[in-house]
Amino acid sequence: MPRYRLDIEYDGTGYAGWQRQDDNPSVQQAIETAILGFCGETVSLRGAGRTDAGVHATGQVAHVDLEKAWPADTVRDAVNAHLQMARERIVILAAQEVPADFDARFSATRRHYVYRIICRRAPLVLEKNRALWSPRQLDVEAMHAAAQRLVGRHDFTTFRSVQCQAKSPVRSLDRLDVVRGAQEGLVEIHATARSFLHNQIRSFAGTLRLVGEGKWSADDVEAALQARSRKACGPVAAPEGLYFLRVDYESDSEVAREHEKDGLEAD
Repeated sequence: MPRYRLDIEYDGTGYAGWQRQDDNPSVQQAIETAILGFCGETVSLRGAGRTDAGVHATGQVAHVDLEKAWPADTVRDAVNAHLQMARERIVILAAQEVPADFDARFSATRRHYVYRIICRRAPLVLEKNRALWSPRQLDVEAMHAAAQRLVGRHDFTTFRSVQCQAKSPVRSLDRLDVVRGAQEGLVEIHATARSFLHNQIRSFAGTLRLVGEGKWSADDVEAALQARSRKACGPVAAPEGLYFLRVDYESDSEVAREHEKDGLEAD
């Protein structure tokens, strides 16, 4: 039974999130339905991360087992055709056959997210549901300095949802950078870790926004972290600003090393 890796992009607006639900549309269900239409197989898709309602993705990864072997390009194009016919806001960027032990979730070594805030007086129109609107400018440098207090291995109880099902609130945060984006008024919060807690990045974004508005200091952020209490967190930022950027796998590094080796040998 061949296993396929799917790299997926979607606009999360209108979906109840990644995970299949009984009475609400989800990204997972839409793709599973498209696969059923393509090859007649009822499948269960496993994703690298469970994004919430309204959260977007430019590089979600999932894997699926099919009974029949198909060319990878056929899988991509056929599933996309059925997604388009259903007018879903989802696309399969790439499909590739992978070893049977590849697991989109458990084989991942790092996950990358970005949270986007657009600062301007006028409300958003083209970027509505695709970024958080801030009617006032934010102090990006202060936000970045405060964010560094959160980098490292910590108990992130303050910054996770009370509904989080993770066994432990302890996580290692590799990166939390706040930078100015390419477009005017855009502020981006980049986060990287092996795994995240439920609502962790949106909790970071809401708290760091308080710093950008001058209401909190870096010391306040550190005090909130040390409190290990959900009550100490700033407001949780809205989902529309969050994007699941990409997932790293050890196999990707091996492929990159082989390509680099081939290039050196060619020289």
